[in-house]
Amino acid sequence: MAHKFEVYQDKAGEFRVRFKYNSEVIFSTEGYSDKSGAKRAIEAIRKHVPDAPTEEV
Repeated sequence: MAHKFEVYQDKAGEFRVRFKYNSEVIFSTEGYSDKSGAKRAIEAIRKHVPDAPTEEV
């Protein structure tokens, strides 16, 4: 897969989303207190890259 979203929890305990293309991080979002906030961010972004899969790490 050339591109994907990853949802992860940072050291501060916040959930973030990063977008990777060919294993390179293109951008990361701000931190969210719960995973649902991170998933809402993906849905807001997805309209620009509708076929990018989401992976939780």
